[in-house]
Amino acid sequence: MDLRALAMGLAFALMWSSAFTSARIIVADASPLFSLALRFLISGLIGVMIARAMGQTWRLTPGQWKATILFGICQNALYLGLNFVAMQWLEASLAAIIASTMPLLVALASLAFFREPIRPLGLLGLVAGIAGVALIMGTRIGAGVDLLGLALCGIGVLALTTATLALRGATSGGNFMMVVGLQMLVGAAALFPAAFAFETIRVEPSWPLAIAFAYTTFVPGLAATLIWVMLLNRIGAVRAATFHFLNPVFGVAIASFLLGEQLGPLDILGVGVVTLGILAVQLARHPAPPKQPLPTSLHPQAD
Repeated sequence: MDLRALAMGLAFALMWSSAFTSARIIVADASPLFSLALRFLISGLIGVMIARAMGQTWRLTPGQWKATILFGICQNALYLGLNFVAMQWLEASLAAIIASTMPLLVALASLAFFREPIRPLGLLGLVAGIAGVALIMGTRIGAGVDLLGLALCGIGVLALTTATLALRGATSGGNFMMVVGLQMLVGAAALFPAAFAFETIRVEPSWPLAIAFAYTTFVPGLAATLIWVMLLNRIGAVRAATFHFLNPVFGVAIASFLLGEQLGPLDILGVGVVTLGILAVQLARHPAPPKQPLPTSLHPQAD
């Protein structure tokens, strides 16, 4: 993995993990589905306008359209929608931890459906990452957790796995910003009817709500999604998905700093295990150095 891809992955993980804390702030003062749908509408319109200003076209390939629609439904409407609803009862750090189990699901699905092999070191890293996640989550479950919220996050991470694999077809052909904007508009189109059908719309204006909403719209919404699409195109779904193992690292730390959520010794140990897991996965992805051919004589000619 080159340094640019590594920097993109770290930036994405930091932005993405911070969204759990900002979402927790938003749902305290606004109904979750309506606020998320409004965020997608604003982000999507801005994304499309930026894409047009960059000279990008509406004319996506059939594969891009199919994957963009599926991604908008699976990630934006299902994954983020379910997470926003669950945030009414779950801590932001726990939601980040659940989301970080996605790389193993992506790797297993890629192996089963796309025949992408997993090297032993990479598989060991994935298992270590899951073990670290389980260690962190165990302390939270032991302290009592809302089972409905936990189930919603679990279903959401399955939808995120599907979205990540679906975007394989949307990363070829360019028009990355247009893809980002359109999949957000798809999410808004799916969430607005659900919001009016299943929840009582409420908005209690406050400075924390305004700041969290603006931040979520532009940073995890536009910037992180654009980086994610470019990262998928650069290194592929399985390698990119390993950066989600950093969600506990950043998600727990940000929630602890901004929301005062407790970070205990087992949390710190779990974060360490997760870090080692992602390191093993990334090392396993480096191609082996080519073997140098043996000289055909004792005095090989200079180039």
